[in-house]
Amino acid sequence: MFCINLNTTDPYFNLAIEEVLLKYSSEEYLILYINDSSVIIGKHQAGHREVNTKFVTENMIPVIRRISGGGTVFHDNGNLNFSFVSQSESGKQVDFRKYTLPVIDFLKSIGVEAKFEGKNDLKVDGLKISGNSEHIHGNRVLHHGTLLFSTSMEKLGNSIRKDTSHYTSRAVASNPSSVVNLNKKINRFKDINEFRSELMIFFLRNFPGYFPYNLSHSEVMQAEALAETKYKRWEWNWAYGPEYLFNNNFIINEVQHFCSLSVKDGIIRECVIEGSYQMSNASKKIIGCRHMVKELSDVFHDENIYLSDEEIFNFF
Repeated sequence: MFCINLNTTDPYFNLAIEEVLLKYSSEEYLILYINDSSVIIGKHQAGHREVNTKFVTENMIPVIRRISGGGTVFHDNGNLNFSFVSQSESGKQVDFRKYTLPVIDFLKSIGVEAKFEGKNDLKVDGLKISGNSEHIHGNRVLHHGTLLFSTSMEKLGNSIRKDTSHYTSRAVASNPSSVVNLNKKINRFKDINEFRSELMIFFLRNFPGYFPYNLSHSEVMQAEALAETKYKRWEWNWAYGPEYLFNNNFIINEVQHFCSLSVKDGIIRECVIEGSYQMSNASKKIIGCRHMVKELSDVFHDENIYLSDEEIFNFF
């Protein structure tokens, strides 16, 4: 097992290197990395339904789709990500306990009693510290998980949409849980980097066949290319998800309005806006538009409808 400490905090690259090592290598890896602020959605989710569109837009927090299923998670410099890429035996490929057990053992070694609970969570005293997901590719498996160490709970809470009732979709829904940072449970580490180093040392010392590894130039180039052609693209992050319906009632210029959007492949296929002639007329121009803040803002502006920064989010 090759052990990799990724130096970059670029979430696009870090998600891309997981895919590169999964699909284009026959070796096995443990990868540790930290991402800049970002919201990572599951492969089969509808982004706007899971994400607080207003908050992530105003705070310029990227929303990125991963190749594994499961729910939405918030990453920042206070969250440590661990990934295993390994060969897997047919019929035994999905095994969350197998890959979280050594992490539980590490936490126990530093005085934290964590338990595997539910389908894929690690919890301490009933509070979630880690969410996990997996992706199978042939006879190989990617298992990745989070470890909340000193994550901004304010940004985490604000980035995830709490009320999803305006959306109807067959997309996978997230399962929100109460969370806690590990630095609230232990005080032996001065920061997350010291925590990460201790985790890597634990694996190298306790598991025979684990060796430090640096990415090759070719692997870096592959990941950088994949980040550009996939993980930074609207087509993957927003359009890939399942179709959905959006309905909302709101007041603009003291007039009650109703909006209904049907979105497939990220494109608004049907649009009904009731409440004023001007809005109703603009609804025809919205059809064929991406369901994104800038695109809708541009359409309304072209129709001489000037919405405030708050009002545009009535359509998300």
